[in-house]
Amino acid sequence: MGVQDKPLKNLNQKEWESLCDGCGRCCLIKFEDEDTGKYYYTNIVCEQWDQKTGRCKDYANRQRLVPDCLDLKREKNLSFLPNSCAYRLRSQDKSLPDWHPLISGDRTTVIDAGITIIGKVVSEEYVHRQQFQEHIIEWIEVD
Repeated sequence: MGVQDKPLKNLNQKEWESLCDGCGRCCLIKFEDEDTGKYYYTNIVCEQWDQKTGRCKDYANRQRLVPDCLDLKREKNLSFLPNSCAYRLRSQDKSLPDWHPLISGDRTTVIDAGITIIGKVVSEEYVHRQQFQEHIIEWIEVD
């Protein structure tokens, strides 16, 4: 049984990390409508996300540097993540898409499939908090 087939609770740390496709979508600023529970994503990304590499600048220290940074292992419900997210898919016992690096064997398929946020976002350091809602996007699906 490969990592892509195991339940999340059975993954060791290395396997858990390998599920991340590097898209960066979880690093986007998002809002939850408290009345409906619906999530709205913006095109604003955490200042720690490197827009050239598509990776966190300091992944090991991310929770200390950004207190609001997600720790997906601690989340009980992953329904706020995009429909394309491997963690969400596996939490629902769904298969990974063909473009996922664990399936394709190639990290560039995330780029080829248009899943990455590289080139589509602005760093939060350049947007005033009062303007965040003006940056809500609809190209990320969250059901």
